[in-house]
Amino acid sequence: MLLDGGSRVNIITKKLRVQLGLSKPKPTPYNLHMVDQTIVKSLALIKDLIILVHGIIYVVTFTIIQSIVLDFNYFMLLGCPWLRDAKMSHDWGNNTIII
Repeated sequence: MLLDGGSRVNIITKKLRVQLGLSKPKPTPYNLHMVDQTIVKSLALIKDLIILVHGIIYVVTFTIIQSIVLDFNYFMLLGCPWLRDAKMSHDWGNNTIII
């Protein structure tokens, strides 16, 4: 899992959606502009997915994408929406995250 304070969405890969056995959600009509300047089509949204982070339960909406880069490195990206909801604080100087 990757935490990204610059991301405007929470992302989950299609591969992980299938592995978790999550039902096929409705398609979304937008594209994502990735940090490497590529454009990735959003496949769908999963709303109200429950995740557990350090023993705390969060209800999160994810955008599903198919990405070879994410499939090899991370299956999930938690961005600003989750960081805000979790009231997460990142101390860049000490490289620590406080939830």
